[in-house]
Amino acid sequence: MFDHFGWLAPFYERVIPPPDPDRWLALLRLPVDGRLLDAGGGTGRVSGPLRPLVNQLVISDESAKMLAQARAHDRCCTVVGAAEKLPFGPDSFERIMVVDALHHFADQRRAVAELLRVLKPGGRLVIEEPDLRYLSVKLLAVAEKVALMRSRFYTPAAIAQMAAVQGAETAVTGDGRFAAWIIADKP
Repeated sequence: MFDHFGWLAPFYERVIPPPDPDRWLALLRLPVDGRLLDAGGGTGRVSGPLRPLVNQLVISDESAKMLAQARAHDRCCTVVGAAEKLPFGPDSFERIMVVDALHHFADQRRAVAELLRVLKPGGRLVIEEPDLRYLSVKLLAVAEKVALMRSRFYTPAAIAQMAAVQGAETAVTGDGRFAAWIIADKP
């Protein structure tokens, strides 16, 4: 299968700008005394600016080429690996973020369970995903299928349910146009 993200890595940040960091400050309740995991974080374009607000930033991704870009920007500690099988012990992170990546994971339910496994009690997981309820996202899903990406999109409610069955307290918010944020707090 074609390595879409390896191919995009050298110019990814020039094509896809980072989102507003203030939104992430509020969603993740930063600053926090602890560790932040950016799962599927690629180049660290979103989590990189948040690095001063945590003790340690770790970016995990399946694409070594995307992580090489994160290291080139001296953003964090990087770990090559799948979100469905993270190389961290239970209760390792105070905060976890997944930005526009869940639909690229091979097994979303397993990934959410694994993310909650490595989240400390009292910690927060925030997943940003395109909101499948909108036509523009449905068109994006078709385009990614045509591009032979393994994308699998879920509605925000379905993603929240994946976290809720793991015992997390969930909430969903959105921008009313394209994106949704699923918040999962681990009791």
